[in-house]
Amino acid sequence: MSTVTGAIDAWAQPANGRARQLLPEVTRLFEKSGSAHLLDQPLSPEQTVAEMDQAGVEKLMLAAWCRPEGWVFSNDEIAEYTRAFPERFVGVASVDLSKPVAAVRELERAVLELGCKALRLVPWLWKLAPNHRLYYPLYVKCIELDIPFCTQVGHTGPLMPSETGRPVPYLDEVALDFPELRIVAGHIGHPWTDEMIGLAWKHDNLYIDTSAYLPRYYPAQLLNIMQIYGADKVLFGSNFPQLSLERCMAQVKELGLKPEVEAKFLHANARRVFKL
Repeated sequence: MSTVTGAIDAWAQPANGRARQLLPEVTRLFEKSGSAHLLDQPLSPEQTVAEMDQAGVEKLMLAAWCRPEGWVFSNDEIAEYTRAFPERFVGVASVDLSKPVAAVRELERAVLELGCKALRLVPWLWKLAPNHRLYYPLYVKCIELDIPFCTQVGHTGPLMPSETGRPVPYLDEVALDFPELRIVAGHIGHPWTDEMIGLAWKHDNLYIDTSAYLPRYYPAQLLNIMQIYGADKVLFGSNFPQLSLERCMAQVKELGLKPEVEAKFLHANARRVFKL
């Protein structure tokens, strides 16, 4: 068996064919990534599993998306995938950040009734950095439910302001206020990569996922810390369907990671952090 078989993708979402309509900001990003056809082309759960099998991906952490204007992918839609293929899809909840009481109740429902294993909120959608007060009741609930909080760091690929993606001071303050909260910061953090690496070293429960970047373009300093002191801190992610699973997995083979580092990166760290 190849060392890359059985990967867990920490950041993905359904290809429901409605992204151009419901997430117009991402159109340019998909076009630049060569995946614009998936903006309008839905993939069924069965077709998505076929893509995973072709690439050697065991599980997709499949996330709901909510934005101020409404739901893009609801928690119940994600549950349709996880119920159809419970061994292949892992649900990641989202909530309406603008309604804090309802948001906490929806997160609890998504975890306890729908089986979601994490919460993800994308700050640029809300134009609110993760240290904003509206997030804080959700962090408490994540700790109570023993699930990670997933978020985006770095510049915003879609045509939205990037300020909310700065690791310092925003995510640093969250980790200081909630040291028990497991945080998975997706999209590496570029151009603040060194800040993100520093925070992952500083905070025991803070992790980085590599979604939205092909492995060929991972920053050298990230690969370096993976091989030295940060092997337990970095999780594989694709941002599917923006990036092809098969292309991502093929390029992981080109990185030349030590077998034990590759195993942690591709699946062991995700199993531990998400308690799969």
